[in-house]
Amino acid sequence: MHVGDFHLTYCSNIHPGESWKETFENLKRYIPQVRQNLSWEGAFGIGLRLSHEASLELQNPENLKAFQQWLESANAYVFTLNCFPYGSFHHTRVKDQVHQPDWTTRERKEYTIRSFRLLAELLSSGQEGGISTSPVSYRYWFPDKKSTEAALETAVQNFAGVVAELEKIERETGKYLHLDIEPEPDGILENSDEMIWFFQDWMIIKGAEYLYSQYGFSLEKAKELIRRHIQVCYDVCHFAIVYEKPEVTFEKFAKAGIKVGKIQVSAALQVKLEQDRDAIRNQLAAFAESTYLHQVVGRKMDGDLVSYSDLPEALEQLDSAVENEWRIHFHVPLFVEKYGQFFSTQSQIVEVLEYLKQNPALCQHLEVETYTWEVLPTDMQVRLDESISRELSWVLERLI
Repeated sequence: MHVGDFHLTYCSNIHPGESWKETFENLKRYIPQVRQNLSWEGAFGIGLRLSHEASLELQNPENLKAFQQWLESANAYVFTLNCFPYGSFHHTRVKDQVHQPDWTTRERKEYTIRSFRLLAELLSSGQEGGISTSPVSYRYWFPDKKSTEAALETAVQNFAGVVAELEKIERETGKYLHLDIEPEPDGILENSDEMIWFFQDWMIIKGAEYLYSQYGFSLEKAKELIRRHIQVCYDVCHFAIVYEKPEVTFEKFAKAGIKVGKIQVSAALQVKLEQDRDAIRNQLAAFAESTYLHQVVGRKMDGDLVSYSDLPEALEQLDSAVENEWRIHFHVPLFVEKYGQFFSTQSQIVEVLEYLKQNPALCQHLEVETYTWEVLPTDMQVRLDESISRELSWVLERLI
């Protein structure tokens, strides 16, 4: 949906299904319902989640043409893809495997380039397009500095290969595309400092050298292409979990020369530990489900942070925890601020939207990303089209 300077959508990773047939059927079912619920008459933007399997199938000219025809008939358009999860994302144990294959692999690079080629086919003339992706890998797969640096060396080459492809696409089609790296808790990149470190110390130096040696770009041109095509996906939930203030983070990225390609509008679960610990444990148990990782970051009174790799681990240590607050990687509905004795980080979203209205050049792409409806506690679940509509409506009210 085009709202002033912004394109707003929801991410279709909320819908189960890995094949293109399942993906397309979900779009045909839910986009008209959500449009009707919102009484939205203009073009409807789509944040498309393409799995590896679906991307292979959408390459089929008949599938691609049928989708393009449907987009035209439905007055809908695709401007962003979510290519963080490569494989199964629902009805199975995902956990840390959401990063697999990671950016050390040829599979991740080829899947991303394939998805960019499809996005270039789908993108309207004059509209920029972006793809959000994994923050290199999962940090616990690399137990020491040596293994982490080896992973980064390979990842930089793969990222640089994508940059070269995006330069080629733009030269041939005139369409501007960017890869939006999405920091998250326990990713190799999990906060703004690590994103800036990777961008400046790895991509701008080693990535540029690789583009020079392998693709023949001058070092200055290579750095220019990296700044143009490698951007950040700012997931509000993820940055709230690590206690970053939106305005400070956006200014840090600007100073470092990193563009914000996409903002994923999402909320984390917030727990004040001054309350009765048994009551906290009883209510949190409903959120400790087995599909996704729900990393927990606690903050002490002195500001120091304590990290837990998943909610069950945090619950085991709840009685001895010395933090006064936990923030939990569980994407909860945007439109609810309080859950029993818990809260959401909804206020961070409000801060982001207010900042955007004052600084509209920051980012064009906004994507609501609450993919956890199936695993929410039963008393928090509502009909899917209604939940999507309520979230988009909540954002629209604060964006206009």
